Amino acid sequence: MQRLAVMACVLFGCASPAWAAKVDVHLTDGHGHGVDDAVITLTPDGTVDRAANAPPPATHVVDQKDEVFIPYVQVMRPGDKVVFRNSDSTRHHVYSFSKVKAFEFVLSPGESSPAMTVVNTGIAAVGCNIHDHMITYLFVSDAPAIAMSTHGGMATLDHLAAGRYTMHIWHPQLHPGKSETTRAVIIASDVDVQHVAIDLSLIPDPRMFMDREHLDY
Repeated sequence: MQRLAVMACVLFGCASPAWAAKVDVHLTDGHGHGVDDAVITLTPDGTVDRAANAPPPATHVVDQKDEVFIPYVQVMRPGDKVVFRNSDSTRHHVYSFSKVKAFEFVLSPGESSPAMTVVNTGIAAVGCNIHDHMITYLFVSDAPAIAMSTHGGMATLDHLAAGRYTMHIWHPQLHPGKSETTRAVIIASDVDVQHVAIDLSLIPDPRMFMDREHLDY
């Protein structure tokens, strides 16, 4: 019997359970417009081993083009690396005062920063010391399930097991003092599909008139 089990692992793989449950999220701004760049996390209620199924470390690239950071929000896991690239014809001075990771890179046109490892969880606001309107965010989380809204405010968190979860929603333009929106989510079975629709109240895009106070976290 043991030999048959080993052979089955060789032929078909011995992966973790292939859960098929998922949560589809649609975020709007209260006026029917979809909200992109929101980060949605799902955490099971109770104790969870966050490192058990963590993906291997990845390297992300945040570009600077036409005096805009691309992407606006970069989702990362602890241990991931980030490279800042200057695709503009002008110099940029990338920096952050965040407790997640304080750093600065002066990048001439065409240059890229060294790959920087981020270990701590949290949100790091990143700006340019030369162009005050430029801002991006590094969202570093060890949540078991995480996604970012795109394509008109849509996001999907999948491969979920049955159970009770807490959903957290963060966006750079949430009103000060209201940094997150939370919802309780119950997955009834391993093939359950939940649909969640939420309106977010947002301030205007800070990239239009960013000031240095946005970089205090």
